[in-house]
Amino acid sequence: MPTAYISIGSNIDKDTHIPSSLKALELVFGALGLSSVYETEPVGFVGDSFYNLIVGFDSDLSAKEIAKTLRQIELDHGRTRESQKFSARTLDLDLILYGNQVINDGRLQIPRDEIERYAFVLEPLAELAGNERHPITNETYADLWRRFDKSQAKQTKIRPNWN
Repeated sequence: MPTAYISIGSNIDKDTHIPSSLKALELVFGALGLSSVYETEPVGFVGDSFYNLIVGFDSDLSAKEIAKTLRQIELDHGRTRESQKFSARTLDLDLILYGNQVINDGRLQIPRDEIERYAFVLEPLAELAGNERHPITNETYADLWRRFDKSQAKQTKIRPNWN
């Protein structure tokens, strides 16, 4: 059974939406592995800071079925589909990895290129799945994080009240 990794982010009422989304994910997918939570400055716009983390779980659902479930959980948490890529949001759930699958099917891209582009995705992924390998580059996430240019990374590991 493949392991799915989900990137979670929120900067609107994040102390409510993230714990609620974790409960929703657990109800659907079962036990979750969780990274630490990182407080991150927004990328691409000015606004409130985000909380970001990665969760992992094993699933026999297809990647499309998982992505569809994630979209519904986002909508249940007030996410609107009109929002721009770089904007404030109640909840952002992205399927970034699904086993060793490589998928580029319109809206669904796995592995997500954000893994190698953004510290708020790569650092918690390296923490949770550091010894696993990127399905295209075959590098471990720990090695990708070690080589990542951290000079622009503006994030701090935190312990939110709901942890």
